[in-house]
Amino acid sequence: MRPRATKRIGPGAASRAERGAISRGVPLDDVDRGLIEALQADGRESFRRMATRLGVSEATVRARFKRLCAADVLQVVGITNPLGMGFEVMAMVAIKVQGPPQAVADEIAGWREASYVVVTAGQFDVLAELVCRDWRHFLELVGQVRGTPGVVSTESFLYLDLCKQLFDWGTAGLPDGGETPDARPRRG
Repeated sequence: MRPRATKRIGPGAASRAERGAISRGVPLDDVDRGLIEALQADGRESFRRMATRLGVSEATVRARFKRLCAADVLQVVGITNPLGMGFEVMAMVAIKVQGPPQAVADEIAGWREASYVVVTAGQFDVLAELVCRDWRHFLELVGQVRGTPGVVSTESFLYLDLCKQLFDWGTAGLPDGGETPDARPRRG
């Protein structure tokens, strides 16, 4: 059986689904890490095959998968290159905020066009990656960012080409901070 995304039910479900898997998570053991790394390599791998490789039952893999999805640690989705899918403009918009930046980050994180939003330390308070149909759409969104309460200024970094986008970086390793036994060199 192939992993399937779980449907969220309850208050705030739509906003959580829009934000993606952003939870700080739950403690991971070797089985969890093995499951995550297997899905990063092939998101369509069967529970049965992962169970055999990890030395546990298929029911254990299924239960771990559901737990990791429910905790917002894991999502199994098709990853695309937006520039190759017909979107004409991608940009990272750096934002300076007056006051706490979380409200601005939360507002922008709710936008469908925002694929990545982080609160940062340094010159800018918030970074938001925007994926836009065309230049007019991008201009409208930058206007919305600038009009968001608390925003002081913005600087846009337009993507001319998407050269690298990885989602198979593995896990944080063993509890002692060491590498996982099957750590592999990075592509790139």
